Amino acid sequence: MADSKTPAAAPAQGLQDVLDVNLYSRQIYALGQTAMFRLRSANVIVSGLGSIGVEIAKNLVLGGVRKVTLQDTANVTYTDLSAQYYLTEADLGKNRAAACFQKVEELNDSVTCTLSTDALTAENVAHYDLLIVTDTPFDEQVKLNNLARASNTLFISADLAGLSGYIFTDLGKAFRIDDNDGEACKEVHLENINITDGDVTTFDGQLHGFQDGDYVSFSELKGCKQLIGHAPIKISVKNKCVFNIGDVAKDFEPYIEGGRVKQVKVPFEVSFKSLEESLADPKFLDWDFLKFNASTELHQLFQALYKFTAEKGARPTPYTAADASALAALLPKEPEVAAESAKIFAYTAAGNLQPVASVIGGIAAQEAMKAITHYTTPQNGFLYIDNVEALPAKIKKNLDGVNPENFAPKNTRYDAQAAVFGWDFVEKTKKFSPFIVGAGAIGCELLKNYAMMGVATDPSAQIKITDMDQIELSNLNRQFLFRRNDVGGKKSECAAAAVKKFNSELNITVLSDRVAEDTEAVFNDAFFEDLDAVTNALDNLDARRYMDRRCVYYRLPLLESGTMGTKGNTQVVYPHITESYSSSNDPPEKDIPICTLKNFPYEIQHTIQWARDTFGGLFTNPAETVNQFVQDERGFLDRIVAMTPNQKIQVLQSVKSALIDEKPTDSVQCVLWARDLFQQLYHNQIAQLLHNFPEDQVTTTGVRFWSGTKRCPHPIDYNPEDPTHVDFVYSAAILRAQQYKLEPIFDKATFAQIVSTYEVKPFQPSSNVKIAANDAEAAAIDENAGAVDETDTIVNNLTLALAKLQTRDELLPIDFEKDDDTNYHMEFVTACSNLRAANYNIPAADIMHTKQIAGRIIPALATTTAVVAGLVGIELYKVIDMKGEPDNVDKERFKCGFVNLALPLYAFSEPLAPPTKEYNNTKFTLWDRIEIQGPMTLQALLDKIKELTNLEISMMSSGVSLLYAFFQSAKARVRLVQDVVTAIEAVSHTKIPEYRNSVVLEVSATNDQDEDVEIPYIKYNIR
Repeated sequence: MADSKTPAAAPAQGLQDVLDVNLYSRQIYALGQTAMFRLRSANVIVSGLGSIGVEIAKNLVLGGVRKVTLQDTANVTYTDLSAQYYLTEADLGKNRAAACFQKVEELNDSVTCTLSTDALTAENVAHYDLLIVTDTPFDEQVKLNNLARASNTLFISADLAGLSGYIFTDLGKAFRIDDNDGEACKEVHLENINITDGDVTTFDGQLHGFQDGDYVSFSELKGCKQLIGHAPIKISVKNKCVFNIGDVAKDFEPYIEGGRVKQVKVPFEVSFKSLEESLADPKFLDWDFLKFNASTELHQLFQALYKFTAEKGARPTPYTAADASALAALLPKEPEVAAESAKIFAYTAAGNLQPVASVIGGIAAQEAMKAITHYTTPQNGFLYIDNVEALPAKIKKNLDGVNPENFAPKNTRYDAQAAVFGWDFVEKTKKFSPFIVGAGAIGCELLKNYAMMGVATDPSAQIKITDMDQIELSNLNRQFLFRRNDVGGKKSECAAAAVKKFNSELNITVLSDRVAEDTEAVFNDAFFEDLDAVTNALDNLDARRYMDRRCVYYRLPLLESGTMGTKGNTQVVYPHITESYSSSNDPPEKDIPICTLKNFPYEIQHTIQWARDTFGGLFTNPAETVNQFVQDERGFLDRIVAMTPNQKIQVLQSVKSALIDEKPTDSVQCVLWARDLFQQLYHNQIAQLLHNFPEDQVTTTGVRFWSGTKRCPHPIDYNPEDPTHVDFVYSAAILRAQQYKLEPIFDKATFAQIVSTYEVKPFQPSSNVKIAANDAEAAAIDENAGAVDETDTIVNNLTLALAKLQTRDELLPIDFEKDDDTNYHMEFVTACSNLRAANYNIPAADIMHTKQIAGRIIPALATTTAVVAGLVGIELYKVIDMKGEPDNVDKERFKCGFVNLALPLYAFSEPLAPPTKEYNNTKFTLWDRIEIQGPMTLQALLDKIKELTNLEISMMSSGVSLLYAFFQSAKARVRLVQDVVTAIEAVSHTKIPEYRNSVVLEVSATNDQDEDVEIPYIKYNIR
């Protein structure tokens, strides 16, 4: 970037030629290719390699900034060791940047890192696109900011003091933003354009999702064609389905039908004040909307802190009244700062906390990326954050009564943590045992934070971590504990080994099992009962819900978190005082209708999903079905008895086709099969569809059939000069050969020769083929297909043909793997999708976009992960404080967070209380149960429950097995005299494992009015 206002243009040679796409793929999905090009062209300097500086540098190096300079003139102190994870006691007295340089440089071998231990000057500031300043007082920052402005260098600064901190941004007088929010542009179909009043109505009540001031463009219109290619038009919104374009089209030809409208991101400029101007007239971005005066107070407090430090040579001594008074005396009379706020700030200002640094460093690094890329809206002015709720309850209640010696330094790595929380809290932290579920991006960040906090560093405590996954190249961009030589290793093992270098006192138990019902022998009662809390770092909903159920059962605090691109969230689940994770659900994703996928796609997402399904239908599912038949013919035939007639025929026919009718004997036949497949999918099926529904067909209501979202397709003839055509047949042939364990034909010349000499069979449409026009018709066709004439004869003939097989070789099921560039999976899916798109005149998608949708890849950034993990760490401080201290438990202290770094937006709320239910004047929540100690008979258990609840028990079950019901036969009632364990094992036909100390029993009960009454579940202790 030669000029900070002239971002680098994307090079003509393409993304793959200038960077490692697999390494940065998740980041590219979050920021886009243009932004990634600009990062790879940027030159950034980070000044101050303390806790915030190293976090910023780490995130920028992981993010692929071309050149990052680490600059510092300060030496390492014990304060740094509390939160600068690349420093050790051996570095005390050394230059901070020099001491950590090699470890930062190792994060990404495609980034050039340089070291500077000299003071910043006008000359070297001008050399950089962006200057980031940390650990520096405002008066020095002002000088540097003015130097940056004079040389057209962008400027960001950040610092922290205990539980508080800030980020300041100055990107100049006229900074261009290319995309305000980073969201995909919205696009909808049209039903009408009124050229007179400018109202535009969406098709079939589709929600357009636009806002006042958005810009849009039009395409595929019939009539009003002057709008096609028109400059982006600014709109106003009338309702969810109608927007207005003003008088733009008043002189255009009338609208006829069809068309699409798409949001357009129009660049715009914003102006920033200098730091000097902002100190006098600040502009604040809210951190917590409920803290109305926090930004104003912290703005004054940090200025007073820097003045105090300049006068005294150090920050205020922790919890010393005299220093707090001296700092308060430096505050202006207006605006007034609350006395308690000033006192807490002064008392804790010497603190240096890893979770706070993680949050500030993550945000500042994302602001740096915005400055470099001009992508999404940068913070304008100051963002002040505070986390005063994390202060231990006994300190907050008795600020003036604490003993300053409990917070005094001892020349250890925990000095700057004790400065905030006290040494007694440090000891409590050391004895805290959490379970981290997942060692991916968030898991790595959590481990880093916990190591620096000193969690589980006492011999009596353990951090337990599990992850079943192995490290892939695409992980390295944000899972910062891993290096290239770790690829292929187990995440949990490599992460644990790496984080031990941050804090050798850390006690870690490493597992590589997934958390699920089938691993409860590992994650058993003894395992969970040894924990103090669970922190999830998971990427799938089922595992999250499972761990939520486990935490509710074992009454453990759960800290939940997740990210998606620039968005992140955290949730606190605490026994008895909050709802659980599963108490509320996000709305489910909308499925694509079957008919849309099968015959009427109109978005590239539809063709990509169709291609992904086609991959499974060709290369995965048939092979698995064949192998089931080959391995156990009798069992296979027994299993299909329960299927519908049509399903039986389909399954047996697929096995016969794979093993007899279409079985290739050599790789040449695989190529010919692939060429036939092309003809069938992209010519014959489309020709048949047009035979059933001609282009000019009109429905019974007088509407053109091919209108609205139905795009009229056209057949495609194979063209050996078209790369997409060749890619499809070539990759399909290779996969087919692999499926049959044949050596594929890789030579392109040989492949082309085989294809060129092959003549496909001519196709004639049939009048007997039924094609559903919608899902209702499809259901009716399927229902009728279930009653096929002569079903038994067809099934018998198929079975007989399979029985005559002389050889029964298993096939190789090919599981879709998106991240292997050598397996031809993505080549097939991309070509398969884009040919389908070509049939329907849908714009094609490149392999990157196709991979994201086909592989359901979640965009990810190291910055967002750092912020979210930092927020979890702050909540963990509160959980640690509440352990064994019922008087400290206070729901109002907890914060559930949502962040969107793109906007930027920060929102926090108190967790919701658990819903309360009631029976016989007894209130209960999801955290409650009726606990009964065995052994006893089933009748005795029923009597005990009745005694405790004063209700009649009508049914009792264990899992899916019914133990007791009032309507049971006399034979079943024999179980009443059996021991409960014996009865459970008898009805479930399963022995209760030795590792299980209790069982859960669900009970249905009625009151004396014979009304159904809900009661808690029964926890029956068997040992």
